[in-house]
Amino acid sequence: MKKLTRITVAVIFLLLLGYFGLSGYVWYHDNQRRENNDIQTSKIAENNQVLQFFAEKGCDYCHTPSTDLPAYASFPIAKQLMEYDIQLGYKSFNLEAARAALIAGEPVPQSELNKIEWVMQNHTMPPTRYVALHWASSVSDEERNNLLNWIAKQREEHYASQDTAAEHRNEPIQPIPKSLDVDDAKVALGFRLYHDARLSGDSTISCAHCHALNAGGVDGRKTSIGVGGAVGPINAPTVFNSVFNVEQFWDGRAPDLQAQAGGPPLNPIEMASKSWDEIIEKLDKDPVLKQDFNAVYPEGFTGDTITDAIAEFEKTLITPDSPFDNWLRGDKTALTAQQLHGYQLFKENKCATCHGGVILGGRSFEPLGLKKDYEFGEITAQDIGRMNVTSDERDKLRQKVPTLRNVELTAPYFHRGDVATLDEAVKLMLRYQVGKELPQKDVDDIVAFLKSLTGVYTPYVQQSESQQ
Repeated sequence: MKKLTRITVAVIFLLLLGYFGLSGYVWYHDNQRRENNDIQTSKIAENNQVLQFFAEKGCDYCHTPSTDLPAYASFPIAKQLMEYDIQLGYKSFNLEAARAALIAGEPVPQSELNKIEWVMQNHTMPPTRYVALHWASSVSDEERNNLLNWIAKQREEHYASQDTAAEHRNEPIQPIPKSLDVDDAKVALGFRLYHDARLSGDSTISCAHCHALNAGGVDGRKTSIGVGGAVGPINAPTVFNSVFNVEQFWDGRAPDLQAQAGGPPLNPIEMASKSWDEIIEKLDKDPVLKQDFNAVYPEGFTGDTITDAIAEFEKTLITPDSPFDNWLRGDKTALTAQQLHGYQLFKENKCATCHGGVILGGRSFEPLGLKKDYEFGEITAQDIGRMNVTSDERDKLRQKVPTLRNVELTAPYFHRGDVATLDEAVKLMLRYQVGKELPQKDVDDIVAFLKSLTGVYTPYVQQSESQQ
């Protein structure tokens, strides 16, 4: 018995010796790295403090794709653990956009601010296992508060609307503006072209066919039906508030509204025109439209001028004045108690880390299945998502985060259009993105909050008249 006790003590001693030895080595390495690290700097002192924080805590190890790893990363066990942490860390959050913005002195993207805020508020970063070896990475209360105050300042300076109530200016979501500056003449032409079926090969389908303005900006189908009954491969996202997207289409292949407007007319499954020349030949036969168009665009009909007009019109497709926006602007009666609780749950369960900003989404590309692999069945080219554009393996299965504005009107959900109800969508997001389940009452409250995001679309002519 004594012999067994001595062996146990010896084993424990060796384990402790190994742990403290490795931790000491890591501590020494981390200190050397901080002293020798040539951190890119900004002209803004406060930004440099944040960059220094990221560097000192080793955030780049797991949250950037190209950081040089320490020598101990090749040790057995450590190698496997670090590879797992890096894979999961980069999947959850890529720090590069935030760092680039800090260095350039530009606003840090809202989705990045929201993610950083959540992990700081909930003390989930750095992970306990990481801190166990990297002693210097532990975040003090003072450091945590400094970072949260910096986030609040970023929001106030760059994202809070002028009419947002003082008590809501640091929310991860801001109200949709009442209107945007546009060119009236181009908007009028864009409206006509948006509803003009001559943009399609057989002159039967217009933009409004799949993006109906009286139906939430969608067609209510799992995937859209194109010329000749062709079935599209992906769900049609809403056209409403798309001006606020960082890029267009689920995979972000179009950088702006004009580029997006040029896609469907020439897509053989959608509108199936063979070329812009074919479209222009038809439009040229309309003397009234041609005269009006040439008055605004002296160069006449071209692919660029047609899509520019459509894009200008689409900038007017915004839906302000939802109950939630009214609450953000200070109307304390705009939301019910259930909706307020739903919003609290929405934030607590990380929903706002991706579904934030003006349209609760549209600003980042995220993988479907953060906590658990999503049950796709057979993976299609559309499921590959962002990787189709970037060719970066790390972008595989990433899609642009859809807006939640007017979401009660835009079923079915997800890029495949295979989720019929908001109740089901919330439960799937909780399961695959957050890794938890909530009581049905809480799900009901989140759904009630989502329904408070339905805004008011006012056609542009009426918008203009109301501003006079």
